[in-house]
Amino acid sequence: MTKFLLSLHVLAAIVAVGPVTVAASMFPPAARRAHAGGEGPDAAVVSTVRMLHRICRVYSGIGLAVPLLGFATAAAMGVLGDGWLITSIALTAAAAGVLVAFVLPRQDELLGELSASRPVERAHTAQLAMFTGIFNLLWATVTILMIVRPGSTTGA
Repeated sequence: MTKFLLSLHVLAAIVAVGPVTVAASMFPPAARRAHAGGEGPDAAVVSTVRMLHRICRVYSGIGLAVPLLGFATAAAMGVLGDGWLITSIALTAAAAGVLVAFVLPRQDELLGELSASRPVERAHTAQLAMFTGIFNLLWATVTILMIVRPGSTTGA
């Protein structure tokens, strides 16, 4: 049962978190390109930005399966009290907090500016890119912890 839960956990992480990290990273430069011509926003680029935001919202909801399956896997493995897992849980919570509190709301704001045909300020996209980078760095750290697992008896 442990291998099955671990497989589901890893698949959920790849399928749910991967698209969020990629789409969130693509969002700021795409939002900047929307007004690259100087006239109103490019409708095709705005459509792309809207799609990237939707990917972030939808897949972040699906991503809730990752920690749920992770807890089930950890319980089955008997490692709920291990330091690497507690650290991973804290970093996962921090990543989710950054996504919900900073990335998604700023994407909403930038979409609002584009929808109102207002030029997007570079400072706003730079700030969003920073928060997205923090989100991605937190997830990369969790991934490394999940692979390395300090104190693991698997020899990894």
